[in-house]
Order: sequence, then C-alpha cells, then structure tokens
Amino acid sequence: MKPDIRRQQPDDEFYIAEGCHIIEVSNSADDPDASIARARLEPGKITRWHRLVGIAERYVIVQGRGRAEIGSLAPAEVTVGDVVLIPPGCRQRITNTGADDLIFLAICTPRFSYDAYEDIDDKPGEL
Repeated sequence: MKPDIRRQQPDDEFYIAEGCHIIEVSNSADDPDASIARARLEPGKITRWHRLVGIAERYVIVQGRGRAEIGSLAPAEVTVGDVVLIPPGCRQRITNTGADDLIFLAICTPRFSYDAYEDIDDKPGEL
C-alpha cells in the first residue's frame, strides 16, 4: 500500500443482483489486504443469501436498522454503531427493518473480489 486519500463518490453508486446499492470506496490492487464498500439497502428489502470464499467481511452499521442473519446465529437486530463479523465462507444476508435506508460499510479482508462471491439463495442444503 502507498499513501493515498480515497474520496467517496456518491455518483458512483451501482445496484448489484444481491439486492443492494454499492459504492466501492476503496478496492484496488494497490491495497490488497482490505477493501471498503458503502452498501445501501432500501426499506423492506433483503439481500440474497450469499457467502464470500476466502474473504472475511465486517458490516459497520452507519444508518438505519436491520436484521442480520449470519451462519448458524439466530437472526439479530442491528443498528447504528453495531459491527457484524462474518468469517470466510459463512452464509449471510441482511434485511432493512426500518423506514429509512439501511447504510453500512462492508469491510473485507483480503479485498473483495467478485470471483469469491457465491450466491446460495436458491441452493438446497446450503443454508
């Protein structure tokens, strides 16, 4: 990694099939040890069941409230300031249970790569 300042660009937000809107705040080969994305989930929406192979993920809730479902843990309500820890290969999804957008930072180590993403929403036996 080399010294740099990465600025969030709101106009760079895009929608992903998982069911939420993403801004890649920092995800580059110059910093392979970690990535940071801002995720936005609209009220009443839920992401698809998925997992990241070989990548640990942390959700830092910065706005709104939701329900996180991680691995074999019981579903848990989350709100501003909460951190959700997701080990590599662990199934996950999150629901926005509030009236406003649920916004969280998704911090991945090593950095997020689309080839590590596995959608398991429709796979029997994967939950």
